[in-house]
Amino acid sequence: MTKAMTEAEPGPNYMLSEDYDPHTLPWYEPELQDVEPEARQLLEKYSKIPSDEVVQHVNNMRDRAFAVFPYPCVGAFRFLDMSIPQQPIYPEILERLKSGQKLLDVGCALGQELRRLVFDGVPSENLYASDLRRDFFSISFDLFNDHTTLKTQFVESDIFDPTSQLVQQLTGKMDIVNAASFFHLFAWDQQVAAVRQVIALLRPRPGSLVIGRQAARKDPIDPDNRENAPKRYRHDVETWKRLWRQVEVETGTRWEVEAWLEVWEGVDSVFKRYHPGVETFKMNFVSRRL
Repeated sequence: MTKAMTEAEPGPNYMLSEDYDPHTLPWYEPELQDVEPEARQLLEKYSKIPSDEVVQHVNNMRDRAFAVFPYPCVGAFRFLDMSIPQQPIYPEILERLKSGQKLLDVGCALGQELRRLVFDGVPSENLYASDLRRDFFSISFDLFNDHTTLKTQFVESDIFDPTSQLVQQLTGKMDIVNAASFFHLFAWDQQVAAVRQVIALLRPRPGSLVIGRQAARKDPIDPDNRENAPKRYRHDVETWKRLWRQVEVETGTRWEVEAWLEVWEGVDSVFKRYHPGVETFKMNFVSRRL
């Protein structure tokens, strides 16, 4: 997550009032009643959290993370929803990472994607993570109970800052970048800049991957309509591919871009409370360098 995201996210708008209470935000779910099987398996078998303590443990960690910053993905417990295993190329991703290739989870928040990869056999030293807010890192270690075992490198960094540790140390060294619930936080031009920086972090060779998912809509605003340009641009498949065509021209690279929309169960109701009348979908994507 980035400083630019803080401006794009709705949370700060509520902080202008002296009596601001983040728990009144429309995406804040007061308490989780149960944990979905995939996340529960990870917490019980990877993190060794006793079964009868999982729900309370998650509620406690969520409240700590929400106090750091009230992002919708935190307030609505979406950090339990892992996207990388849902990718059709997940077997390829696992094979490549187990063979020594490296993945960066950009805007990692609580790092659930990384733990699932490790649980599925990926050496944790082959994984990297970045986020704007360092406090999320310590909470993620507490959430997954892996302070002494996880060897992943966490980097506090703003992807738009060319002097950041992320850019200075990792440019040209990654094979895969995962960007889940990340690009949709920005306006069109910011997304172009973010994709360009992500490409710079990858090894400049065929097969490098950018994967992820983000909120989407079936009726996106025309990118050329600058007068009504949204601060958080929501794509459909065609506008997403159009953005990548622009990036190809600006970077001199070529990419095979796949994307598809799905109903985002559970999340759609959260978005509707904040964006009434807008139908929200989940867009998964895989961009492979040619």
